[in-house]
Amino acid sequence: MSIIIPANSASAAGGYQVDNSCRFDDGSSAYMHRTPNAGNRRTMTLSVWLKGSSLADGSNNVLGQYNSSNANNAMLLVIEDNGKIMVWNYTTSAYTMDIRTNRLLRDNSAWYHIVVAVDTTQSTASNRVKVYVNGVQETSFSNETYPSQNLELFLNQGVAQNIGTQRYGSTVGSPFDGYMAEFCFIDGTQNAVTDFGEFDEDSGIWKPIDVSGLTFGTNGYYLDFEDSSALGNDVSGNDNDFTTVNLAAIDQSTDTCTNNFSTFNGSLKQMSTMVLSEGNLQGATSSSHEAFFGSFFSSIGVTTGKWYAEFKCTGNANRVYVGISNNLEEDVHGSTTVGGKKAFTFAYKGNGWAYYGADGKIAHTNSDTFLSYGAALSNNDIVGVALDLDELEIYFSINGSFQNSGDPTSGSSQTGGVVTAGGAALTTGANSGTYYFCVSDNDQSTVCTVQANFGSPIHSISSGNADGNGFGNFEYAVPSGYLALCTKNLAENG
Repeated sequence: MSIIIPANSASAAGGYQVDNSCRFDDGSSAYMHRTPNAGNRRTMTLSVWLKGSSLADGSNNVLGQYNSSNANNAMLLVIEDNGKIMVWNYTTSAYTMDIRTNRLLRDNSAWYHIVVAVDTTQSTASNRVKVYVNGVQETSFSNETYPSQNLELFLNQGVAQNIGTQRYGSTVGSPFDGYMAEFCFIDGTQNAVTDFGEFDEDSGIWKPIDVSGLTFGTNGYYLDFEDSSALGNDVSGNDNDFTTVNLAAIDQSTDTCTNNFSTFNGSLKQMSTMVLSEGNLQGATSSSHEAFFGSFFSSIGVTTGKWYAEFKCTGNANRVYVGISNNLEEDVHGSTTVGGKKAFTFAYKGNGWAYYGADGKIAHTNSDTFLSYGAALSNNDIVGVALDLDELEIYFSINGSFQNSGDPTSGSSQTGGVVTAGGAALTTGANSGTYYFCVSDNDQSTVCTVQANFGSPIHSISSGNADGNGFGNFEYAVPSGYLALCTKNLAENG
């Protein structure tokens, strides 16, 4: 289980900043493709930063090239369904290169930097393929079949090359699910990992550097995803642009390897029938629960400061709970019993504070006596959650209007907050845990769908509002002093 908390999430300060990534949704079969000219097939380097949404939950293809009729191919990089990195070349009926790490990529809340540097002309077999993760060369493999000397790989010839999917002919499968940033392909050079990143001298964190001055070679390209109208745009100077499929401007994200935004935690789906999609920013509950309801939780938790997020209720809003919890262990394992079943919804716990869509009341325990607070929700309403851990208060808004005449900027007076309205007090200290933003449902027969916006939305924003530090893109104004849930804000608040 991977949760980011302020103690270990601060991104390396200063240095080169990555503004955008591209969000790939496997349910939409989103990918990019181009057909290069025949080029150097012995020496090449791939560098990419990625944040998976479903690592170790189905194969995630990053880059591959196939002939037009079958899967005789070279896949330069794929994350297998067990989380292993796989680099391979397949010709006719056999693997002529098969490198698979013992390292498992399973953290769906973290950014990884992967470099694959190939030179089959090298006399030493292990020098022909080098794999790096976060600046460190991998040396432990479950499969370690290196290409023969001077082998020409299937990659980098005149057939379709694909980012984000396995594609040959009309067959498209095993799509990548998550985010990619700083996608570089170098034609004709086996680069050092230090051409793409460096260790921060203060924090020791591996971070990106400016790659725009590299020599990319004839078929090389650099995708920075900064043009939302042309996400496949090559900025290397080669104009080796990719054609996008099932990708739109909204798939440009500000969730990057230099500022990691919260999503729903992809490792904490309590039931197999609960579905996360759209970069783990859309959660759909189940119509046939194995247990009693279910919850989705933010991948970032906080212990101090003021934080703001928005949640768009797109399906069965009247059965949705939106709020916070400070006891993830109890929520996940359902230690509270309701109706003879384990309650997996945070709203039925003494550690959860939830706005209920049916009537606008606040739920806090498994009691049926809820606090009257605001109005009921309708589909496509946006619930704003303002969490003040300095004054231990929480406020809820609907479509920009704070309920109960709440004023999140009122400080110690806590005007219109849940606690001052009569709700249970928020707590801090050793026994209170870390607070997470949460959504849940209250219906075992229908699917409730909620889109989270922690600052990098998946739905169109008509206005556009950042926090006081300039981070995030929200539909409604962020209350003064409140921040989007991202690592740069955590670093400042830590």
